[in-house]
Amino acid sequence: MIDTIRLIASLLLTGAGLFCLLSAVVGVYRFRYALSRIHAAALIDTVGICLMLLGVIVATGFTVASAKMLVVIGFLWLTSPVSSHLIGRLEVTINDELDKDAAVMDRAYVEHEKEAELPIETAAPTDKEEDA
Repeated sequence: MIDTIRLIASLLLTGAGLFCLLSAVVGVYRFRYALSRIHAAALIDTVGICLMLLGVIVATGFTVASAKMLVVIGFLWLTSPVSSHLIGRLEVTINDELDKDAAVMDRAYVEHEKEAELPIETAAPTDKEEDA
Protein backbone atom coordinates (compact mmCIF):
# COMPACT_ATOMS: atom_id res chain seq x y z
CA MET A 1 0.00 0.00 0.00
CA ILE A 2 2.73 2.46 0.96
CA ASP A 3 4.67 1.56 -2.20
CA THR A 4 1.65 2.46 -4.31
CA ILE A 5 1.36 5.85 -2.60
CA ARG A 6 5.09 6.49 -3.13
CA LEU A 7 4.78 5.52 -6.78
CA ILE A 8 1.79 7.82 -7.35
CA ALA A 9 3.51 10.71 -5.52
CA SER A 10 6.71 10.28 -7.52
CA LEU A 11 4.75 10.09 -10.79
CA LEU A 12 2.86 13.27 -9.92
CA LEU A 13 6.03 15.15 -8.96
CA THR A 14 7.92 13.96 -12.03
CA GLY A 15 4.96 14.76 -14.29
CA ALA A 16 4.64 18.24 -12.81
CA GLY A 17 8.37 18.82 -13.34
CA LEU A 18 8.13 17.62 -16.93
CA PHE A 19 5.17 19.93 -17.54
CA CYS A 20 7.14 22.89 -16.14
CA LEU A 21 10.14 22.13 -18.34
CA LEU A 22 8.00 21.74 -21.46
CA SER A 23 6.21 25.01 -20.77
CA ALA A 24 9.60 26.73 -20.35
CA VAL A 25 10.68 25.41 -23.75
CA VAL A 26 7.48 26.70 -25.34
CA GLY A 27 8.01 30.07 -23.66
CA VAL A 28 11.58 30.34 -24.90
CA TYR A 29 10.51 29.69 -28.48
CA ARG A 30 7.35 31.81 -28.44
CA PHE A 31 8.63 34.97 -26.79
CA ARG A 32 10.26 37.46 -29.09
CA TYR A 33 12.63 39.43 -26.88
CA ALA A 34 15.67 38.19 -25.02
CA LEU A 35 14.52 39.44 -21.62
CA SER A 36 11.18 37.67 -21.96
CA ARG A 37 12.96 34.46 -22.93
CA ILE A 38 15.25 34.72 -19.94
CA HIS A 39 12.25 35.25 -17.68
CA ALA A 40 10.45 32.19 -19.07
CA ALA A 41 13.49 29.95 -18.82
CA ALA A 42 14.85 31.13 -15.48
CA LEU A 43 11.79 30.73 -13.35
CA ILE A 44 10.37 27.54 -14.72
CA ASP A 45 13.51 25.45 -15.23
CA THR A 46 14.47 25.69 -11.56
CA VAL A 47 11.04 24.58 -10.45
CA GLY A 48 10.86 21.84 -13.09
CA ILE A 49 14.22 20.31 -12.26
CA CYS A 50 13.53 20.47 -8.53
CA LEU A 51 10.15 18.77 -8.94
CA MET A 52 11.68 16.01 -11.04
CA LEU A 53 14.46 15.43 -8.49
CA LEU A 54 11.90 15.35 -5.68
CA GLY A 55 9.99 12.73 -7.67
CA VAL A 56 13.14 10.60 -7.89
CA ILE A 57 13.79 11.08 -4.16
CA VAL A 58 10.27 9.94 -3.30
CA ALA A 59 10.58 6.93 -5.63
CA THR A 60 13.92 5.73 -4.26
CA GLY A 61 13.39 6.60 -0.60
CA PHE A 62 15.86 8.45 1.58
CA THR A 63 19.37 7.25 0.76
CA VAL A 64 22.77 8.82 0.35
CA ALA A 65 21.93 9.48 -3.32
CA SER A 66 18.75 11.32 -2.34
CA ALA A 67 20.72 13.44 0.14
CA LYS A 68 23.02 14.39 -2.74
CA MET A 69 19.96 15.28 -4.83
CA LEU A 70 18.76 17.57 -2.04
CA VAL A 71 22.13 19.32 -2.17
CA VAL A 72 21.71 19.70 -5.95
CA ILE A 73 18.24 21.17 -5.43
CA GLY A 74 19.65 23.71 -2.97
CA PHE A 75 22.46 24.58 -5.36
CA LEU A 76 19.97 25.11 -8.21
CA TRP A 77 17.73 27.31 -6.06
CA LEU A 78 20.71 29.53 -5.29
CA THR A 79 22.50 29.72 -8.62
CA SER A 80 19.83 29.70 -11.32
CA PRO A 81 18.17 33.01 -10.38
CA VAL A 82 21.54 34.71 -9.94
CA SER A 83 22.84 33.57 -13.32
CA SER A 84 19.59 34.58 -15.03
CA HIS A 85 19.76 38.00 -13.41
CA LEU A 86 23.31 38.48 -14.66
CA ILE A 87 22.38 37.42 -18.19
CA GLY A 88 19.44 39.85 -18.15
CA ARG A 89 21.63 42.63 -16.83
CA LEU A 90 24.15 41.96 -19.58
CA GLU A 91 21.37 42.17 -22.18
CA VAL A 92 20.18 45.51 -20.80
CA THR A 93 23.73 46.84 -20.73
CA ILE A 94 24.91 45.85 -24.21
CA ASN A 95 21.70 46.05 -26.24
CA ASP A 96 21.54 49.58 -27.67
CA GLU A 97 18.22 48.88 -29.39
CA LEU A 98 16.47 47.78 -26.22
CA ASP A 99 14.13 50.77 -26.41
CA LYS A 100 12.69 49.30 -29.61
CA ASP A 101 12.32 45.85 -28.10
CA ALA A 102 11.00 46.55 -24.61
CA ALA A 103 10.19 49.33 -22.20
CA VAL A 104 13.05 50.01 -19.82
CA MET A 105 11.70 51.53 -16.63
CA ASP A 106 14.94 52.72 -15.05
CA ARG A 107 16.75 54.55 -17.83
CA ALA A 108 19.08 56.33 -15.38
CA TYR A 109 20.38 52.97 -14.15
CA VAL A 110 20.92 51.71 -17.70
CA GLU A 111 22.83 54.86 -18.63
CA HIS A 112 24.89 54.56 -15.44
CA GLU A 113 25.79 50.95 -16.32
CA LYS A 114 26.78 51.90 -19.86
CA GLU A 115 28.92 54.79 -18.64
CA ALA A 116 30.69 52.49 -16.18
CA GLU A 117 31.86 50.33 -19.08
CA LEU A 118 33.32 53.21 -21.10
CA PRO A 119 37.12 53.43 -21.04
CA ILE A 120 38.54 56.08 -18.77
CA GLU A 121 39.96 58.92 -20.82
CA THR A 122 42.83 61.02 -19.68
CA ALA A 123 41.65 64.41 -18.54
CA ALA A 124 42.88 67.54 -20.33
CA PRO A 125 45.27 69.60 -18.23
CA THR A 126 43.65 72.45 -16.38
CA ASP A 127 44.87 76.06 -16.41
CA LYS A 128 46.64 75.63 -13.05
CA GLU A 129 48.59 72.61 -14.29
CA GLU A 130 49.68 74.51 -17.42
CA ASP A 131 50.94 77.48 -15.35
CA ALA A 132 53.10 75.29 -13.08
